[in-house]
Amino acid sequence: MFRRRNYLLIAVVLVLSLALVGCGKKETADSGNVSEPVAEDNVLRVGMECGYAPYNWTQSDDSNGAVPIEGGNEYAGGYDVEIAKKVAEALGKELLIVKIDWDGLSPAVQSDKIDLIMAGMSPTADRKEQIDFTTPYWVSEYVMIVQGDSEYANATTLEDFAGAKITGQLNTVHYDIIDQIEGVIKEDAREDFPQMRVALQSGVIDGYVGEMPEADSVAIAMPEFASIRFAEGNGFVVYDNENTIAAGVKKGSDLTDKISEVFDTLTEEDRQAIMDEAIENQPVAN
Repeated sequence: MFRRRNYLLIAVVLVLSLALVGCGKKETADSGNVSEPVAEDNVLRVGMECGYAPYNWTQSDDSNGAVPIEGGNEYAGGYDVEIAKKVAEALGKELLIVKIDWDGLSPAVQSDKIDLIMAGMSPTADRKEQIDFTTPYWVSEYVMIVQGDSEYANATTLEDFAGAKITGQLNTVHYDIIDQIEGVIKEDAREDFPQMRVALQSGVIDGYVGEMPEADSVAIAMPEFASIRFAEGNGFVVYDNENTIAAGVKKGSDLTDKISEVFDTLTEEDRQAIMDEAIENQPVAN
């Protein structure tokens, strides 16, 4: 009987010991999981459309320094991507591109889905109410993109587009400034630049508003198009930093100053060289 009790006692002790060991292992595993957020801290998640060449686009491989897009086998290239690389390197982080529709970019950075926006975005007053912006990393000018053989190909002023069917990208300055053209037929906004190129190519619209990089881009990708660059005083009036491009970050983020410092190290020659290379490398389909 005594021996049986001892056996029972030993069995209980063994069960308790195994339970404690099990708890210890679980605790170790949980402690090990703490490393996951640390790894995440080493990643800089940058949001963009990946469809606005030459600022950003989507491609099927990593040629010309393209960076993986989260959640698939595609890659992102372009001016925004190349500048984002410099930011990631300066911060000691690995760059990951997150592909997001234009309207979803600001909510994404507000909700910490991404760390910053680099998508050819202008730091307007309205946007500054929602997110913060760095110093600019590009300054451009507005142009009109038309069919090369259309009646608008020789336009020199905004007045020449009275009666023309013109559009721009949804929820952008490009679309808003169409109102500066007296007598224009303002078509519904399009989701992105590829849609506008198709609409122009098919004759649904007579033109769309873009920037100089878009003009340089279509000169390569769509040689049947022409870009109208207006002389000073004949084109769009620019307000509120509308022709500058900056990175968007969450309100109060310490990334604002850190990223601005990176941009401040880039000379105008550096920026132009990066843009020229992006224009040269863009996929023709974009």
